[in-house]
Amino acid sequence: MIRYALSCADGHTFDSWFASADAYDSLAAAGHLSCAICGSPDVSKRLMAPAVGTEAPRESAADAPPRLGTPRSEMEAALAELRRKVETQSDYVGLSFAAEARAMHDGIKPRRPIYGEAKLEDARSLLEDGIPVAPLPFRPKAKSN
Repeated sequence: MIRYALSCADGHTFDSWFASADAYDSLAAAGHLSCAICGSPDVSKRLMAPAVGTEAPRESAADAPPRLGTPRSEMEAALAELRRKVETQSDYVGLSFAAEARAMHDGIKPRRPIYGEAKLEDARSLLEDGIPVAPLPFRPKAKSN
């Protein structure tokens, strides 16, 4: 895994993790990157300094770098809270998301909050049929393991 510092054309800055440098390059070339704040597709890497460890002991816990998964900004904290709410207040339906959303919209199944995964064409079809859906700014934990 590699973490890149990114920015969009509107000046928003954020970090994101990628499986490899090649994975970042592939996603960027395919136009699959967007700003975590405004959604702009014009995203680029920012200049970064490598994190180099030292042998000197740390003075205090306050000097320690943030732990992996610990929000480092208000935006990251808000995204973490959104994820927590979605995962605790909704049912994960996996790849059945489009079928479940359509069945609830058509009254075949009772309405309930759900989240899951859908192919782009299935999500587009739901929207074209007036079924409100929106992408989440994170991968479901069930899928990210």
